Amino acid sequence: MADTVKFTAMKDGDKDDYEFLTAHEIDYAAKTGERLLDALVQLDEGLSGYKVTRLGHSLQAATRAWRDGADTDWIACALLHDIGDIYAPYNHDEYAASILKPFVREQCTWVVEKHGDFQRLYYAHHLGGNRHARDRFAGHAYFDDCDQFCERWDQSSFDPDYETLPIDFFRPFVLEVFARGAYDPSVIRAGERVPLIDPETARTRTGASA
Repeated sequence: MADTVKFTAMKDGDKDDYEFLTAHEIDYAAKTGERLLDALVQLDEGLSGYKVTRLGHSLQAATRAWRDGADTDWIACALLHDIGDIYAPYNHDEYAASILKPFVREQCTWVVEKHGDFQRLYYAHHLGGNRHARDRFAGHAYFDDCDQFCERWDQSSFDPDYETLPIDFFRPFVLEVFARGAYDPSVIRAGERVPLIDPETARTRTGASA
């Protein structure tokens, strides 16, 4: 069996070529979760100046989500919400959202995509910016979710003394998300809202990690 397609220009490809490529693409896509976990580690080499590394921040946000009883989609999004810092420092939120969009609820994608504007509430006024950039989304179905995502898991996760779970703990959550079929309506669940916080699950998890 050939290791490559026959063509050098796409218009010259035939059915066998494109079936061959599709099989390769499916196999490659199946390993997306592992590649993202590897890329997440690179955040330790990213922007400095905070009391924790960017990886530490991401792990802390995911840990807070897990301890709040959040579901798999929320946990994966808390972990990966800043993955764009590596390659897209000026639109990291959109970058992360585009990666997650085929595999998580629409609600979670929207929150990740907009969290940069929502985070401005905490700092923009110190730099002469508009801390109320989020207000243009007022009335959106997911506005309160993004507000809580930022308040509970994002802006608070720069504490070097917080007991943070390791990256291997979150590996199953990430692999589960990226093993899903892309754009499956039963996963995207357009228009549906799932609470960030599940008190009963939170109690169980807190006891388990005590």
